[in-house]
This record gives sequence, C-alpha cells and structure tokens, in this order.
Amino acid sequence: MKKVLLGFALLIGSGSLYGQRDSLDLKIGQMILIGFPKAEADPLVLEEIRQGKLGSIIFFEKNVPKSTAAFAALKKIIWTYQKAAPIPLIVGIDQEGGKVNRLKEKYGFTRSITAAAMARAHSLDSVRFYAEATAATLAGLGFNINFAPDVDLAANPDNPVIVKYERAFSNNEDSVGLLAKEYIAQHRKYNVLTSPKHFPGHGSSKDDTHAGLADVTNTWTERELVPYRKLLQAGYVDAVMTSHIVNFKLDPKGLPGTLSNRVLDSLLRGKLGWQGVVISDDMAMQAITKNYGLEEAIRLGILAGLDIMCFSNNIQGSETRTVDKVHQIIKGYVLSGQISRERIDQSYRRIMKLKARFMMPRDEWYRAELLRLQKQLNAVTGEDKSSGHHRKKK
Repeated sequence: MKKVLLGFALLIGSGSLYGQRDSLDLKIGQMILIGFPKAEADPLVLEEIRQGKLGSIIFFEKNVPKSTAAFAALKKIIWTYQKAAPIPLIVGIDQEGGKVNRLKEKYGFTRSITAAAMARAHSLDSVRFYAEATAATLAGLGFNINFAPDVDLAANPDNPVIVKYERAFSNNEDSVGLLAKEYIAQHRKYNVLTSPKHFPGHGSSKDDTHAGLADVTNTWTERELVPYRKLLQAGYVDAVMTSHIVNFKLDPKGLPGTLSNRVLDSLLRGKLGWQGVVISDDMAMQAITKNYGLEEAIRLGILAGLDIMCFSNNIQGSETRTVDKVHQIIKGYVLSGQISRERIDQSYRRIMKLKARFMMPRDEWYRAELLRLQKQLNAVTGEDKSSGHHRKKK
C-alpha cells in the first residue's frame, strides 16, 4: 500500500510546469511514445520533453553511438532526456536478442541470443543467463522498460516476422508461458519493466504488419492467449504491447487488434482481466498507415483502450516529428467530446501507476498530490492497489 502510494507521487510532475500548462495537455503527453533520429540527444525532442508533450521514448540501433565503447555515451543521452522531463520518462528499447537486438556486441555490449535459441537449450538456466545479462545492461544505461519478451507462438513456420527471426520461444503455449516468466523474473531483479507482445498473437500470421494487413482469421487459435493468461495469473505483466493483426472472429468489423475495442477492452481487459497499461506497436506500420489515416487511427486506438501510442519514427517515410500533430489531434477529440476526459484520465492513472514502479517522489508536494489522486482512484475504480488486476469492492 505504502509503496504504491509513494509511486503515485509522480502524478503531475513539477509544480511549476503544472501551474503553467493545462493538466489535460500533460495527461495527453503521457500517452505519446516517440523515437528520435540520431545517436545524440535531439534538441527538438528535448524541448518536447520539457513542455510535457510526451511521456515515453524508444531507442533503436540508430540511436546507439557507433563505438566499441558506446556505454557511457548512450547513458549520457538517456540521462539528458530524463533530466529534462517534468514527469519521469518511460525509456524503452526492443532488446529481445538475435535480429531484434539494438545493443550489439560490436558496440561493446554483452552477447544476446534469440528466444528460440534460449529455448533450444532445454534449460531455464539459458533464459536466466541471457535475460539477466540484458536486464543488468539496460538498468545500468538508464532504460526502465524492455519491450519484450515476445510471447507469440511459433505456430506458422513460414511466418515472416516472428518465426523467421526466431523471436518466439516455442510453438508450445505452456513452454512460452514458462520461459517468458523466467525472462521477466530476471528483469525484475534489476527493476526493469517488461511488456509481453504482440497481443492477441502474431505467431500464426503469414504476413508482416510492417508491410500491410495480416489477416489471421483462419489461423489464429485461443491457445495463443495462454502465455498472457499464465503471466497475468502469476502477476508477471507490467504492460502489454498490441499487434496490428486482423481477426474477424475476434472483431467482426476487421479492425486491427491495436484499434479494436473487441480485442483490447472486451478480450484483454474484460476476459483476461488486465487493468494496466496497454502500449501500441508502432502506429507507423503499413498495416495502420495504408488503411487508416493518422486521425482515425488515433481516435480508434484510444477508444479501443490504448494507453500509450508508439510513433517510433524508425520506419521509412515516418521520420517527420509527430508529437505536436498527435497531441493536437487527441486534444481536439477531447474538446469536441468524441473522446471523454475520463477516458484520458483512465490512461493517465494507469501510466502513472506503471511509472511508480521505477521512480520515487522528489518532494513533499508530490506526496500531497499522491494522496489526493489515490483517494480519487479508489473511489472511481475500486482497483486492487497491489497489482494491475481489477478487484471489485465487497
């Protein structure tokens, strides 16, 4: 109880910024995750952070200084961004291992292997060793979340994005759940959050959502939910990342999972009981951009239940800064009544509760704000204060 209360002290950020800006602007900013262009702190991104226009940032290989001793230089970039933030940033990376590996040995970082390679060792020790090495490296650099593990099933041997690059531990759902739990456990030793992905399952697809729609209606099965169910029941989920797959059995309208109320609200939050943060896969992927305009994708995503929307600026044609535009679009929907303020507040509370996991209050002002919001949160949601699961009042 006390730990969660202390964590909520991060709720608003610095008093001076809160006094200067509409709290709605700050809350919307917490819902935006972006990437940046080079292996140096970007002046525009720094200013957007100072203004509270974004709450999370993601790093790719292009952001790693090209040196055999990149650790200190990369740590300085992260420190520079974090120092500028009125509300501490979620600083994330996709460090799965193998192909999805931003911190490579050639830059002086520890060796990593794919999820499939870890599983082939037929021992939890393999997962423990490589996951702990990754987590220790991330913690030392200043990352506080790894967008991993991939808990998709290797269901389709011809899958071009999951199976081809050995991102899945196995085609056996129980094995995936077991190995993913061990992977997450090592990250928790170093207070690095994780985000299982890609909900509700990308392993049976025959197409890559980076390039267009991936319809899994005839290939997806409910066993792809098993790893999520096992991790949720064990309390090993910090956040969930969505996929852009289309499944008409789950959503008769054929909306991608990221934009589907049926997938995120009814299935993930309703059936599986997850009440914590939901993060989108990159909103610049062709599965979204080719079929939905930016404004419509944002509207559908928020109404579906997204809390944090990722605009990585890491896909060709998406390099233009999007923070102002995304922020304006969301605020416009709120002011016009198409998205309610309460819906923004829901995401805000979830995000702040997640951030409470890795930060502590900076001064007494936060404590007062914390107590106010905790009372409000209890009154509105009756939420279990020790986990992301919903617990009704008795």
